[in-house]
Amino acid sequence: MSDGPKILSELNDRSREVFRRVVEGYLASGDPVGSRTLTRDFNEKISAATIRNVMQDLEYLGLLDSPHVSAGRVPTQLGLRMFVDGLLEVGSVTTADREMLDATLGDNAPDVATLLDKVGAALSGITRGASLVLAPKHEEAAIRHIEFVNLAPQSALVVLVFADGHVENRLFTPPPGLTPSAMREAANFLNALAGGKTLSDLRGSVRTDIARRRQEIDSLARALVDSGLAVWENADEQTERLIVRGRANLLEGTSEADDLNRIRRLFDDLERTRDIAEFLELTDEGEGVRIFIGSENKLFSLSGSSLVVSPYMNADRKIIGAVGVIGPTRLNYGRVVPIVDYTAQLVGRMVSDRGRG
Repeated sequence: MSDGPKILSELNDRSREVFRRVVEGYLASGDPVGSRTLTRDFNEKISAATIRNVMQDLEYLGLLDSPHVSAGRVPTQLGLRMFVDGLLEVGSVTTADREMLDATLGDNAPDVATLLDKVGAALSGITRGASLVLAPKHEEAAIRHIEFVNLAPQSALVVLVFADGHVENRLFTPPPGLTPSAMREAANFLNALAGGKTLSDLRGSVRTDIARRRQEIDSLARALVDSGLAVWENADEQTERLIVRGRANLLEGTSEADDLNRIRRLFDDLERTRDIAEFLELTDEGEGVRIFIGSENKLFSLSGSSLVVSPYMNADRKIIGAVGVIGPTRLNYGRVVPIVDYTAQLVGRMVSDRGRG
């Protein structure tokens, strides 16, 4: 893919303009673009034969392809990449799109996950693609309250209430002989320590505090806190963090058997995507929107799709999640890129505000 900008710089003005118009025509219509169409669009008088020669040269360079004989040209994956990197004109978010996204903030959703679900629905509705929203790990959210609930002699519940409204209930086996007073003592001890800390912060400090304040906390309460810690440290426990909305949009106007199979494969890939870290790796180069075209998209086995994705950050400028749109390679990149960028900024502010709540 690194040859793209070099090829672009070596094209003369006419070749570059023909290439740009072919790609823009294809992105607008989804149909191959022929020389006669371009001849009508050019201000200067250029013959169809001249344009055909330029298009043949661009095809030789691997930037255009002709799907059918005499049916015009479409951009290749390399051509799309070169266009996106060197010729794409990115617009701004329209007032209507901005208002639709902003409206999700006015919703009195009980927690961040519900709000992100609404953001995903709005994003897929605006772009007519499938939206992907990666929710932040609650490891990184501030804790508001901790409570222990005894269910049976061999079963108890630790309830974690986060500052953003998210609630998690985790079952665990309590120490033998557990009493209501020990449960209250353990909860009071942890709530005094939590004070806006994240789960990661609390795990790091709680054992030190137990050792330092050993005389202040009953041995049964200490055992209960240790049992709770064992639950929190269960690395295998993963809540669903990838929210996918608007899958039906990808089926609209699709009738070719190959396209339907391709989209079904995409759905299967989305269902299987449990390695969330891999999704975040797509944004590991820091702030800003990234575009993955066709087989560049390592997350899915699909080669006929594009992913436009941007990370979002918390108040400390730490990447905690991502938002994206997936659709055919014929995406309107100039429109989708600023929408994804704006949504990422919006979600970052939303999560930060909730975290301070």
